Amino acid sequence: MELAGPDIAAIAQGLMPLLDWRGLPVDLASLAALAAGLGWASGLRLYALVFVLGALARFAGVQLPGGLGVLAHPLVLGISGVLLVVEFFADKLPWLDSLWDAVHTFIRIPAGAALAAAVMGEQGGALQIAMGLVGGTLAAGTHFAKAGARAAINTSPEPASNVLTSFGEDVLFAGGMWMLVHQPLIFLGALAVFVVLAVVLIVVLWRFVRRIFRRRPAPVG
Repeated sequence: MELAGPDIAAIAQGLMPLLDWRGLPVDLASLAALAAGLGWASGLRLYALVFVLGALARFAGVQLPGGLGVLAHPLVLGISGVLLVVEFFADKLPWLDSLWDAVHTFIRIPAGAALAAAVMGEQGGALQIAMGLVGGTLAAGTHFAKAGARAAINTSPEPASNVLTSFGEDVLFAGGMWMLVHQPLIFLGALAVFVVLAVVLIVVLWRFVRRIFRRRPAPVG
């Protein structure tokens, strides 16, 4: 049975309110972008992220959303500043960088979830939980991609690749934070591309590790 023209028009008219997203607050989209960005950055440079946010709030008068205001506390600034310096050098030394990454598997991921959830501190529990899951997932993806790449690089005998890669990550972090602040929606698009590349990198590194452990020494005699 075919629907008459007026019936189709009535159905379309009824669906219009569901398809009209013009009422979605722009601030909420920006907060979502910020939460995702903090999750991503936590897996890359956690202490730099915490220190920069806290310093902006304390010394530049930036109003951080939700529960992020605690980052401006002198104790948080002091500890994150010291750890930022330690991480800057530890991340550039062969094998020490992988040890640092291994320990921070248990720090970066929950921190990314906590920071992303804190962004939505004034938006209600449901959004906090949702953004916490998103932030933790992004932190995990970034962290494992970073740690896996470093483990592969450490198989090279020369140390220059570690230093160059670490500086490249510093630039990536700084550029990502700049884009997050000035162009949050463009940042979301770039983040989607980064997630796809990170998944591909993790799969490739996993296969590489499996091939290494599958190798068996030839029997002697």
